Amino acid sequence: MRGPFKLGDNELFWLNGGEFELDGGAMFGVVPKVLWSKKYPINDNNYIPLVAYPILVKKKDVYVMIEAGLGNKLTQKQKEMFRVNKDWALLEELKMLGLSRNDISYVILTHFDFDHSGGIIMLNENKELELTFPNAKCIIQKKEWEDVLNPNRRSINTFWNINYEKLKESNNLLLVDGDCEIIEGIKVVWTGGHNRGHQIIILESYGHMAVHFGDLMPMHSHYNPLWVMAYDNYPLESIKQKEFWEDFVLKNNAWITFYHDPFLHAAKFDEKGRVVEKWPE
Repeated sequence: MRGPFKLGDNELFWLNGGEFELDGGAMFGVVPKVLWSKKYPINDNNYIPLVAYPILVKKKDVYVMIEAGLGNKLTQKQKEMFRVNKDWALLEELKMLGLSRNDISYVILTHFDFDHSGGIIMLNENKELELTFPNAKCIIQKKEWEDVLNPNRRSINTFWNINYEKLKESNNLLLVDGDCEIIEGIKVVWTGGHNRGHQIIILESYGHMAVHFGDLMPMHSHYNPLWVMAYDNYPLESIKQKEFWEDFVLKNNAWITFYHDPFLHAAKFDEKGRVVEKWPE
């Protein structure tokens, strides 16, 4: 657990949703290795370290979870494939904060890829599937949900039915179409780009702002708008959206929060893309 990070009257905590490794070339797309390897550590097999750290937002007496981590349903083969080296421990870290999974009112997913949605459904003590956050509304873009239920040849490998069947059957799913204020000071904005239904989250409180870019900017080393992942389904749209929202962030002196970055969880940048403030320091 890492936090609290203060944003006005909000407190943000990054919780352990799992740690893993992926191919560095896939994470940086067409960017030559000689360039990205100067900004990000790499091992002999071309893998780079990544985290899946959901952000718990405490807003007065309301608890909002941004993303859900890898979950506890991965098979041993899947753990080996994605080189998982630290298991999902969301519930244990909530307990450290004096909370339980029943205290979460909203879960906001930027998109439904397995590394973001895996923690939505969990295996309980009896090895049965159930909603991890039974009292929470799970907020997803309508476009994303349409694609989850009707995956194409590419997305079928990341939209796993084990992560959505129980949600589909529940009353917890809340689909939004475009921009939507979830509660005062927390808004989702549809962007597309990484996925057709990808959304970002804007947090505002007493003149302070943070923008959660999701997989438009998985790590701070992806700040250059042209540095997009091979995993992006609509890379030109990702570039366009990054340019727009980076300009928005600069004009509003806002933080950018990260889900996959093991080194920085939040940062501010200058007009040349240099980190000028960071958290943790």
